[in-house]
Amino acid sequence: MEWTDEGIILGVRRHGESGAIVELMTRSHGRHLGLVRGGAGSRMRPVLQPGNSVQAIWRARLDEQLGYYLIDATKLRAATLLGASHAAYGVTHLAAIARLLPERDPHDDIYAMLEHILDDFDHPAVAAIHTIRFELAMLAELGVGLDLENCAATGATTDLIYVSPKSGNAVSRSAGEPWRDKLMPLPPFMREAYVAEHGLSDRDLQEGFAITGRFLLRNVLEPRGQQLSEARTGFIGVVMRQLKRGE
Repeated sequence: MEWTDEGIILGVRRHGESGAIVELMTRSHGRHLGLVRGGAGSRMRPVLQPGNSVQAIWRARLDEQLGYYLIDATKLRAATLLGASHAAYGVTHLAAIARLLPERDPHDDIYAMLEHILDDFDHPAVAAIHTIRFELAMLAELGVGLDLENCAATGATTDLIYVSPKSGNAVSRSAGEPWRDKLMPLPPFMREAYVAEHGLSDRDLQEGFAITGRFLLRNVLEPRGQQLSEARTGFIGVVMRQLKRGE
């Protein structure tokens, strides 16, 4: 068995004296692991860092085996990403979320989104928006997506300012007013009609993370006996501190 694909490194763990088991999010073969001979050595160590993009050849005698990777770097982002505190946490969190996908199950839209995020992760607020939208995309990919385009009560597509904490559906201002204390605020950047000129506050981001965090925890993580990652908590904390300092 053999295939060649583009991939983004999610994680690496040492194997034996000099090898490394590398976990890639690939464009056409999904989340896929393989052994890299010499992967723990000084030549490959800068390449095998989370967030880097690579060209990978995977080989194995049988499809169900771990197999071996031959890897060449195509874009080395890790040094830049890991040099920023928000990005160091963020990349770890994005990898943790990607691991919720079944191994070897193709998700080309998620791959493309992840690649775009990593190329545009420098500014804390932008990175936060990308991360929230990635979490929304992952919820949809896992079959528990939220409906933020129509009011759950009236079907309206405008003035959507709440989210039902039970259904994950948007609720309009008029329909939600009697139950406003029981609904979650829907920040502008998560609405279909959001315009960038509206501006962005740290409160908007906190509300966005509250929405995706609630449904990730309840619908995906808790049924698997998992919790939201420490990297996510660290990422949110760093982003909020940087925004308050005006960075």
